[in-house]
Amino acid sequence: MEKPEVVSLEEWQKVRDELLVAEKEVTRAMDAVAARRRRLPMVEFGGDHVFESAEGPRTLVELFEGRAQLAVYQFMDIGPDDFCGGCTWFTGNVPATGLGMLGDNGVTWVTASDMPLAQIQSYQERMGWTVPFVSSRGTSFSRDCGAGGGFMLTLFLRDGDSVYRTYSTTQRGVDRLVFANNILDLAPYGRQQSWEDSPEGWPQHPTYG
Repeated sequence: MEKPEVVSLEEWQKVRDELLVAEKEVTRAMDAVAARRRRLPMVEFGGDHVFESAEGPRTLVELFEGRAQLAVYQFMDIGPDDFCGGCTWFTGNVPATGLGMLGDNGVTWVTASDMPLAQIQSYQERMGWTVPFVSSRGTSFSRDCGAGGGFMLTLFLRDGDSVYRTYSTTQRGVDRLVFANNILDLAPYGRQQSWEDSPEGWPQHPTYG
């Protein structure tokens, strides 16, 4: 297995400082994008969406659990005997303590799927997940969010019983939220996935291989 070049501390520090300049530029750009995100308008989210949960049927308003903000991750339904590798990787990186911190800041987290509730619960138990799950099967929720048959993270704001969609993202927008991915991006070999631009000889494999 190839390894990074060994250099003196002075040489390493020089290259590291040059990279830091680029990192700071990215940080400032992300702060600017976040500022624009906080200024997005919102759209009323209609529809009579009722979800199945371990506690019984719950409306979209009830998913807020009394808070003003709600984040919903739509976990793909790809059949009764299979589960999306990307959604599994993402969900496995959602920490219970992190959800508590979200709640302390007025945001409730829920993972929804068009899978039947029994299928979700079976997989949840198998994976040891404590993330709150609901089934959106039989509703137009996924389609109304724009996820269709895919995955998506959607943010909502509640004003009384009125619900508004404020933001949604998918693909790399969701990918950047994964804890393990962020740490791997800092590691010498990266994520070791075949799409990455890595030096010759670096270990690589298919994304979900």
